[in-house]
Amino acid sequence: MPIVADTKNWTWVLERECPECGFDSSSTAAVDVPRLTRENAAAWPAVLARPNVSERPDAETWSALEYSAHVRDVFRIFRTRLALMLDEDDPEFANWDQDATAIDERYNEQDPAIVSAGLLEAGEAFAVLLEHVRDDQWQRTGRRSDGSVFTVDTLARYFIHDPVHHLFDVHR
Repeated sequence: MPIVADTKNWTWVLERECPECGFDSSSTAAVDVPRLTRENAAAWPAVLARPNVSERPDAETWSALEYSAHVRDVFRIFRTRLALMLDEDDPEFANWDQDATAIDERYNEQDPAIVSAGLLEAGEAFAVLLEHVRDDQWQRTGRRSDGSVFTVDTLARYFIHDPVHHLFDVHR
């Protein structure tokens, strides 16, 4: 059964602490995001080893497997977006419907071991790319089709909230 889509604009996390998970992107330095990404990615294999990894806690909440596959894809999508920002002037990001992806890619039917390996690989790829951002690149811009504009700095800080928040989700 599909989950009701989350249509909130989460860019507010750049301004204040998240009241749900407690993470504060506004006080996070972008140069710390590679370390935070690796720490976050390292926590997911234990989640994926749970015997009930594909069970949803209720009809409105993804299973831990679905959250894990989503986080893997967040790592991939944001690596692509970051690379665009570093290679192009003010690129517009392709739309990504994360809820449609969860259904189309059958997140809840994927092999947890394969998701785990892919998540670790994608997290490392994002972290490595971000570590190589030069001082003169942090203010390069990119934008979503909804008009939200990011710099490399704000994209990194916006990005890290998502996997941190979802790790909180699977530990509630």
